[in-house]
Parts: sequence; structure tokens; C-alpha cells
Amino acid sequence: MPYVEWRGGKCRVKWWEGEYLPNGRKKYESESGFEDEKAAWDYGLDREYEVRHGTAIKQRDSKTLMSVYCWDWFQAQDLRPSSTVSYKAIINKRIEPYWGSRAVGDISAFEYEAWKKALRAAAERGEISAGYVKEILMVFGAMMDDSVTRYRLRMTSPVVREKRGRGKYKKKVREKKRPQEMATLHRLAVNAYSVWGYNGWTYIWTAAFTGMRPKEMWGLQRCFASPNWPASDPLDSDDGKREPDLDRYMRMPALRVQSQHQWVEGERRLVDPKYDSWRTLVVPPFLHEMHKALLASHDSQWMFRSHSGGPLLGTNFEEAYWYPIRDGSSAREGRYARAEIPAVPEMAKKRIYLLRHGHKEWLDEDGHPRVAVEARMGHEIGGVEGVYANVTPGMELRIAETLQERWEKFMGGEGKVWLPPVPNPLPVDLADRVPAQLNGGASLDVG
Repeated sequence: MPYVEWRGGKCRVKWWEGEYLPNGRKKYESESGFEDEKAAWDYGLDREYEVRHGTAIKQRDSKTLMSVYCWDWFQAQDLRPSSTVSYKAIINKRIEPYWGSRAVGDISAFEYEAWKKALRAAAERGEISAGYVKEILMVFGAMMDDSVTRYRLRMTSPVVREKRGRGKYKKKVREKKRPQEMATLHRLAVNAYSVWGYNGWTYIWTAAFTGMRPKEMWGLQRCFASPNWPASDPLDSDDGKREPDLDRYMRMPALRVQSQHQWVEGERRLVDPKYDSWRTLVVPPFLHEMHKALLASHDSQWMFRSHSGGPLLGTNFEEAYWYPIRDGSSAREGRYARAEIPAVPEMAKKRIYLLRHGHKEWLDEDGHPRVAVEARMGHEIGGVEGVYANVTPGMELRIAETLQERWEKFMGGEGKVWLPPVPNPLPVDLADRVPAQLNGGASLDVG
């Protein structure tokens, strides 16, 4: 039972916290500042009830400073390299400086709401982005949720989840997108050739016709490109990340999304794709021939090289490559001399990532099965549908056929469409074949 006593005009209550001292005596916790004995007694009874039912929060735990807890929490997380970097930066710059001197158990919902409001006001002033605010709140929310459910440092989280239908309705603002048109892509590819040579020309068509994520394209190695894979597959046969049905891709060209290129602790590293989405992408014949021509022109480890011949990771890709391709640029002289590049108005202020979105639009428009579409995009289908669904070779073949048909329709319907010269050095037999393949008329070898 609780023990109540008066100390300096205030009442204090002591209760057993459920543990014993080394000498075998019960270990007690206490709380003071009560005006009368009944209030103190009731408080003590409540704490002992929690001890008996295993829901008690020890005072010494709840008084853990955020400056200690946030880093203990961070070290306990199993994160991808990119998330490790972003979480660490958020804790360093936003969470520890604001909350570090506070005890985990003392943070109130009102204080959290005030902090959230201040962050959003900073975003409205343009000091930080709205997306960054969302990341900060997500990390802090996960931290507080774990303080309740995993580490038992407090009873409830101060992060109050907004309930649907409560308060003023705010429609979610979505990015405005146009349907992905071949003519627009061709203008982007022509600009990319001016900016970046055959690398750029092939990069735009690969992004649009495979739906690969940008860092997956940066990490695409020649051994996983369609002219070499799967014959060049370097993985062990018992590796869980390896495509189990390699023989099916001996009959139709395909590339393997095996990794992405990212910075990890200041070093370039190949890491697993987002969401562990290793996958094989059947490519249409015209794109296969582009890849063959590009790879024959260099001996780099990477399919797509930077201006200097190295990896794209580490370049200022947006400003050096994408912005001139999208927005155009004036004529330039000197080492990287080039003619004036016209803007592509349909893509003004748009992300190159939208080429991936456009790829899914095409797949949906062509009526491909959802399981094949989502697998190609690197997504998983949940529930019973995901359990029973399976991507068949026929589904993949049809995707490659419709993509090839889309290419040939554009090339045949737009009159004389500009095509770049194939790069050098290039084998003579391939130099003769590539222009014909680029102009259509190719078929998949599935025999």
C-alpha cells in the first residue's frame, strides 16, 4: 500500500515500484507537492495498480533526457544508407537542439503542436521546404511512438494523430502532370544528345521505356545491361537477390535492376534498390540496340557515364544535365562548346522522375495486368491478390511488344524523325544494324 507523509507543508506519497534493492528490501518511488493526503493516496494507488498490471513507467526512465534518448533510438534503427544520413541530419539540426534538454516523459502534446506550427510557419516563409517539415515530424513521431510501445519511457505519445473528417478539410495538392507524349520525349532526347552525347540520348529513352528510378539508372552496370545479362550474371546461384528464372531472359532482351548508386558515409556505394525491389525488365528491341551501341563505345563499368567518363553519382545532375535538357540553354564555346538548346515547354519546372510516372501511364493505357505493371515498377501488391498473382513470360513479352509498337508508331508517323549518329568506336556490323533498329521493324526473339 502507498505511504503518505507531510514534508514542508506539502504531502508526499511513496509506493513500491515492483523491484528490490540488492539487500532484498523493496525499492520505492515517490511524488511530492500534493495539497492533501487523499490526493496523494489516490496517486499512489494508481501507480501501484500500474505496477501490478505491468503498465508502470519508472520515473528514472521517463526522466531520460532527449539528448540521450534520440541518439540511443537512432542507433537502434535498422535503416537504409540514405535514411541513415537523413535521420542523422534531422536529429542533429532539428530535434536535439530543440528538445535535447527536456526529459522524454515531460514533453506534452501542446508543446509538440507549438513546435509543429513553428516548423510549418518556417516552411511558409521559404526557410525550409514543406517536404522537409514532413520528414522531421515523421522522425520525431516514430521516436515518440517507440518511447511508448518499445522502450516504455512514457504512457502515451505527445504526437496527436490527425483524424480524418476532423477540422477544416484540406485537399491534397498533387503535382500537375501531362500525359507522356513521344514527341515531347524526342525533344528531350535531342536536347540530351546536345548536352551529353549518345549517353544523354539513350538515358532519356531508357528512363521513359523502363520506368527505372534515377539512382537505379546511375547504378546500372554493364554486366546487368541487356546486351550482356544474363550471360554475364556475376551473382551466386543461391543468392536470394538473383533472378531465379535466368533461362527465360536468354530469349528476350532484358536488363537487371540489381542496385542503386548512393553516398554512404561519404563514399560512393552500390546499395540495394529502394524497397529491395530487385527486378528484371524486358526491354523493346530498339532500346536493346541503343544499349548495345552505347556499351560498344566505351569500356566503363557504368552504362551511363558523366561528362568526365565517371559515375553520375557525385555530379550536379540537375543543373549540369537535366535543367539544360528540360529548359534549354544558350550557345556555349570552349571545351564544352555546343549550339543553343531550345526549351521543352511541356516539361517546364518538371522533375525527370516524371518519366517514370509516364512509363506506368503507358503500361496502364495498354491494358497490361496489374501484377505485371507493379512488378515492373518495383512495387508489391498486398493482400490475397499479391499472394496469388504471378508475372508470366507472356506478360513480359507483351509489355516489350507494346513498347516497341509505341516507338515504331512514332517513328513512322512523324515523318523524318532526327536520329543521332551512332557513337565511336563501334563494330562495323553493329554500325550497320543500329540505324535500322532505331527506325523500327525489329522483333523479339522468343524462339
